[in-house]
Amino acid sequence: MVFLCVFPRYLATGDSYRSIAFHFRVGVSTVAGIVKSVCEAIWDCLSGEFMAFPTEAEWRKIAEDFKRMWAFPNCVGAMDGKHVVIEAPPSSGSLYYNYKGTFSIVLLAVVDAHYRFRVVDIGAYGKNSDGGTLAASAFGSASAFGSALRQGTLNLPGDAPLPGAENVGSIPHVFLADEAFPLRRNLLRPYPGHTSGEKRVFNYRLSHARRMVECTFGILAAQWRIYRRVLGVSPQVAESVVKATCVLHNFLRWGDSTEAPTGPAEPSAGIQNIARVGSNNASREAITVRTKFTEYFSSGAGQVPWQNHPLPIPHSPQ
Repeated sequence: MVFLCVFPRYLATGDSYRSIAFHFRVGVSTVAGIVKSVCEAIWDCLSGEFMAFPTEAEWRKIAEDFKRMWAFPNCVGAMDGKHVVIEAPPSSGSLYYNYKGTFSIVLLAVVDAHYRFRVVDIGAYGKNSDGGTLAASAFGSASAFGSALRQGTLNLPGDAPLPGAENVGSIPHVFLADEAFPLRRNLLRPYPGHTSGEKRVFNYRLSHARRMVECTFGILAAQWRIYRRVLGVSPQVAESVVKATCVLHNFLRWGDSTEAPTGPAEPSAGIQNIARVGSNNASREAITVRTKFTEYFSSGAGQVPWQNHPLPIPHSPQ
């Protein structure tokens, strides 16, 4: 019975181990053991079904949802990072010290059009930027997300023309990210600085669809109040806690939907194993892909009525 009460209390309130131990009249070490073991058990039991690495058919379904709901065709996910604040680990120096002036680990995630995590990488040092986290992640095998993205072996759907613009040719399926990430063939970022004309429209359309990941982080923090507190645990335990909340988030989101996951598969390997990059210098092909999207969104086939009115951001056109 204590197991059933202690763990939800910790996630829902973010109270310290000592406070929870006093409330349930158990030892602090007992609470610590319960939190760690239950987090690991939840991930082991649920990740294969509710955090499975997407298949080609699932990537295609995600792209269809982004086109229908958020007016961005050929998009297979929105990507961003969230800093999870922790107490400064002993003898860690500035590794976990982030630009916000706190200590943290990073949750880097790709989400779909229904506010669900599809790929996550957790535990990077807080000192890294989002792009640096993506570049420095190197834990897994050749099947890891980051390595597959860089090598073009992610099983994404094949290049396809944008709706109504078949004459332009086939365009890659892409992930949407902010300025902190590099521009790649399958990873779009906005134009930097002050923009106007077609570039402004592109940035607005990208921001309109990319906000899915920001909203998902907001839902996660609203559900689990530990994200409103400083986690007084080691980085390793914090990583287990974040993994558990992410997979529980997906469990609840799929529970509210008539659409169910396809079934047990390989758990998400994480955004891992990308070669380190020193800058956001983009390849000519990546620049061409962004240019084609830019021209499409300002064409008769790709424009939408609300794109020329940047405030406020509209709800889903569905």
